[in-house]
Amino acid sequence: MMESKLTKLILAGAFAGLIGGSAVLAGQEIYQNYQVTHSKVLTEANTTKKLNSSDTASSAYTKVANAVVSVINFKKSGTTFTESSEGSGVVYKKANGSAFIVTNNHVIDGAAKIQIITNNSKTVVADLVGKDSLTDLAVLKVADSDDLSAASFGDSEKIAVGQKVLAIGSPLGSEYASSVTEGIISATKRLVSSEDTSNANYGGSTVIQTDAAINPGNSGGPLINLAGQIIGINSMKLSSSSSGTAVEGIGFAIPSDQVVNIVNKLVKYGKVTRPALGISMINLLQVPADEQKSTLKVPTDVSGGVVVYKVNDGSPADKASLKKYDVIVGIDGKNVSTQADLREKLYTHKVGDKVKLTYYRGSEKKTVTIKLNQTLQS
Repeated sequence: MMESKLTKLILAGAFAGLIGGSAVLAGQEIYQNYQVTHSKVLTEANTTKKLNSSDTASSAYTKVANAVVSVINFKKSGTTFTESSEGSGVVYKKANGSAFIVTNNHVIDGAAKIQIITNNSKTVVADLVGKDSLTDLAVLKVADSDDLSAASFGDSEKIAVGQKVLAIGSPLGSEYASSVTEGIISATKRLVSSEDTSNANYGGSTVIQTDAAINPGNSGGPLINLAGQIIGINSMKLSSSSSGTAVEGIGFAIPSDQVVNIVNKLVKYGKVTRPALGISMINLLQVPADEQKSTLKVPTDVSGGVVVYKVNDGSPADKASLKKYDVIVGIDGKNVSTQADLREKLYTHKVGDKVKLTYYRGSEKKTVTIKLNQTLQS
């Protein structure tokens, strides 16, 4: 009886998720999409600078204005190319005569030709270096020119709620190119429910929430701090809740630390290969207290964790003998409170690595070493 109640709760929830997948907000109307993984790999472009009293919105914008571009997606119709959609992007590196631009995957998805328009209204054809549907990121390459400058990345792990930020891009297209809006960071790590194109739910993405105005066309543009550093890539805006209630001032950006990791891999490999556990899950906090006690049987002092709802046959989790209703509370000695925590820590690893999971099976605390030999690719 109790198990049946918990099963219905999990099946009805929007957050049961498999580790891995590409995403849109589930049960929400959105203007732009998608998703993230969280893993920190620093490059020479990822520099951190403390804010000071002389930093203003105007000075921050000036530092990155010539790095922000409009990105045009052309589809082919017969022998002609027609503009299909438009978004934004930002130059993050200049090397060997080329400028590298990060944008959203959904901005360039299906493009037969891609062009960028610089802040000085110069139009340039871009090459696609690589793309990743899971994080909704893509890297473009164009010939370097004086029209373009490179912006630097800040450390998204050091941002704080209430910190002022700017969103820059081309809302409603290049007619309004290089528009800037100001807001604050509303939440540093917000888990949004997500589905792939086949409507399979994948548990969610960790994003920065901001009230800076983000509109169609802003996708792929930078969210910057007042030091003029990229702390996120604007990716989506929530326009209504699952109940249909209209909302304002809820936009999301992919954290810069995650962006740096992904773009490095896209430049090197053209795609991203990830480890996976092969489980479906929900957050322990989503399970009512009485069900935690009667069905999961975890100790009352366990306040966070991830409940295993399904273990895929032949997966790393299956080979490690994880079972339904196990509650994962740690990975490699670090606490896990939510799906976001588990995903962030898992994606710091590569395929073939071994990780140590700490979990409860009922009241008994266990540890197991799992080899990450299952992959997910964009």
